[in-house]
Amino acid sequence: MRKLREASGMEAKAVARGAAMSRSKLSKIETGNAAPSVTDVDCILTAMGVSDQVKAEYMAAAREAATEVTAWRLIRRLGHSRKQEQVQALESRTTLLRLFQPSLVPGLLQTPEYVRAVFARKGLPAEQLERTIGARLARQSVLYADGKEFRFIITESVLRWRILPPLMMAGQLDRLVSVSRLPHVDVRVVALSQPQNDFPGHSFSIRDDRTVTMEMAHAETVVTDPRDVALYVAKFEGFSASALSGDVMRELVESVRDDLLREQESG
Repeated sequence: MRKLREASGMEAKAVARGAAMSRSKLSKIETGNAAPSVTDVDCILTAMGVSDQVKAEYMAAAREAATEVTAWRLIRRLGHSRKQEQVQALESRTTLLRLFQPSLVPGLLQTPEYVRAVFARKGLPAEQLERTIGARLARQSVLYADGKEFRFIITESVLRWRILPPLMMAGQLDRLVSVSRLPHVDVRVVALSQPQNDFPGHSFSIRDDRTVTMEMAHAETVVTDPRDVALYVAKFEGFSASALSGDVMRELVESVRDDLLREQESG
């Protein structure tokens, strides 16, 4: 990687900044003291501006490992705000993002209050918490970019999970309805009353047909083997077929929101 960077004529500082990583991390990767993830390689090569052919060769080598597991404690050490910046860089290069979430509102659809509630539970110092919230909210601008498609599937339980007080949660549900009206955004809800042939398990996101990222309690896992990616695509499409969409989906979300507003008024 160092020879490739030197051949590009770029300084390490500039590459690290473009790849949303620290200078020391880039140095460890270049010297072989740290094994880069597929995401790291993707970000570094993009920052260098290498040709498509060169990038394809390096990415193929990086994907040979097929599965990467990064413990959340290591991400905390890196900094959650830096992690959000890395995800933003990936999303900017993704044409089709498919995300299934059975536990909480997807990050790209969260209100500021919801983002704060998510990260406040991680015990971050105040300054780091504010940077992380800002970084997650900054990612949401990608929803309005041209040439992209977003498909979100959540379970009905996400709408009812009380991570916020009723009035704030109602605002979050309004946000879901609003974003669902964007022409290139599809938001679907797996209703609890609908018969199902599968189990939600855990959240996962599919970027184009290249990578799948899963969030576990202890770590983030990324798979790139085409066979594994195809498995998650099939799972996503299965839930998509049984989920509510369009006006029917919005009616369900608005009914839950109205229940929250009535609760707020009676309280």
